[in-house]
Amino acid sequence: MAAPWRQASRSARVRILASMLLVAALGMTAAGVSAYLIQRERVLSQIDDRLTASVDGLQCIADGCDGSVPPATVLEFLNQAMKRVLPAHNESTLGIVDGVPRLRPSSGITFRLDDDPDFVTRVVREADADAVVRGTASTSFGTLRYVIIPVAIRSDTASGLYVSAYDLDAELAEITEAFRTYALVAAGALVLVGLVGWFVSGRILRPLRLLQQTAAGIGENDLTTRIPVSGSDDVSELSRTFNAMLDRLQRSFDAQRRLLDDVSHELRTPITIVRGHLELLDAQNAADVDATRELSIDELDRMNVLVDDIALLVKTSRPDFLHREPVDVAELTEQVLTKARALSPDHEWRAGGTARLVARLDPVRVTQAWLQLAENAAKYAPTGTAIELGSRVLREDDVPRLELWVRDHGPGIPQERLDWIFDRFARVEVGRGVEGSGLGLSIVSAIAAAHGGRAYARNPAGSGARVAISLPVETEEVTDAAHPGR
Repeated sequence: MAAPWRQASRSARVRILASMLLVAALGMTAAGVSAYLIQRERVLSQIDDRLTASVDGLQCIADGCDGSVPPATVLEFLNQAMKRVLPAHNESTLGIVDGVPRLRPSSGITFRLDDDPDFVTRVVREADADAVVRGTASTSFGTLRYVIIPVAIRSDTASGLYVSAYDLDAELAEITEAFRTYALVAAGALVLVGLVGWFVSGRILRPLRLLQQTAAGIGENDLTTRIPVSGSDDVSELSRTFNAMLDRLQRSFDAQRRLLDDVSHELRTPITIVRGHLELLDAQNAADVDATRELSIDELDRMNVLVDDIALLVKTSRPDFLHREPVDVAELTEQVLTKARALSPDHEWRAGGTARLVARLDPVRVTQAWLQLAENAAKYAPTGTAIELGSRVLREDDVPRLELWVRDHGPGIPQERLDWIFDRFARVEVGRGVEGSGLGLSIVSAIAAAHGGRAYARNPAGSGARVAISLPVETEEVTDAAHPGR
């Protein structure tokens, strides 16, 4: 049983609720205790004022300030005091002569001080013949707040004490009851806060529980589960972010799965060819051995190119794949055109326009992608036809972008295949005998994506295909293009 309790105590819902209740309880307690103490001090101050008034009243009797004859003896003085100074509510008085209780009010009191001998003894012991004494004592009646007033008459040798005491418990009963009521209301409020907090925290944390359940239910082969999202608070945004992360993971896993399927398919062909020729090899026939050897080396070279291209595709997702620097695009265009002419001297290479600006990009990777487009055009364009290569700056949604393009005058790309020629191992004409791993345009697309751009193709009016990569530029320093409409 201990484990579930420990697990529950560690849950965010319980900890949040416990924190809320603790803060609320501390606040309510501080408010209630402060109010109680302030009211208690006010009541005590009022009692002390009444006790002081009793002293003043006795002094008036002693001085005969009301026109009466001053008493001649201590007993007579105390007798007049008992008659003329009536006890207030929750008050009792006592007259003591020579340490013995002699006089008390005849009526109107709820308790008699002389019924507690210990209190009388304490009063006699604490009394001071020259000063008024105040104190608080716990008695059989409860807690008393009292004053001891010494009484002495010159013509009388007896010593007297006038004692007035208030029942503190009775005086404080009203605020004590109010505090008890406040405590009950506060406890009820805490219960209500707990219930509301439990419900609200459960609603708020529900996406987190769903997130935990979704994360726990995700397997290597299933990333389709998503968290239902409603609302626009921070937790809902976290759920949306988590779903977006799952979308990215699913796309990545799907891409990896497709890559493995494609690679296994592409590797199976050369392996099958090599295996078939080795099985049929006549070891006694030198010509057969040489032919099989050349074929095997050729297939292994093709497999090596495939592996290198796959390794390059994997690197495109790494943050250190690009090394950006300021590049003069006009100079880069001229360099790529010169290199393209060396790729295929059998075609007529033309400059189709030059963008004049300095852009931050990786010149090595951009050159690699651009030459791949040129090489691809040379593969499919008939010998002797013209191939244009150029650069320009254009606007897409009012954002300047750098376009690097190649156009051939070959048969073009079938319209239904324009959208997938940048997929891995895609070829426009299967079985035509075009060499390559089938990853060239995929690498071009990956390099463009690493720069924050994209690769695309279209069939312009006339003949041939136009393939380009579009890269974002930070500034618009454009351009002088010889053929901006291509």
